[in-house]
Amino acid sequence: MLVLSCGLETGSLGVLQTADYALAFRGKQMSHAGGNVDVYRVVVNHEEQYSIWPADRESPIGWRDAGMSGTKDACLACINEVWADMRPLSLRKIMDETISEL
Repeated sequence: MLVLSCGLETGSLGVLQTADYALAFRGKQMSHAGGNVDVYRVVVNHEEQYSIWPADRESPIGWRDAGMSGTKDACLACINEVWADMRPLSLRKIMDETISEL
C-alpha cells in the first residue's frame, strides 16, 4: 500500500493530513490563516473516476466519498496525483484482457 502526499492510500480510502490547514470545520467552511474557505471533498464512482463535491452536501447518486476533504485546490491536487489513468475502469479491464490474450 502506498500513501500519496495528498493523504489517500492506494487501494484504500485515506484521510488528508496537512500542516497548514486547521481542518476546523464550521458548516461548509474551514479555518485557514487567510480566513474561511469553502470545503470540498473528493468523490469517486464505480468506474474509478474522480471529482470534487461540496463537503456539506450528500454525495451524488453513483458516487462515494474517497476519504479526502479540504480546499478546492487541495482536492484537485489530490485527484491529479491519484487519478493517473483517465480511462474508466471497465475500459481498462477490457484492454487488459485483450492484451493478455495476445
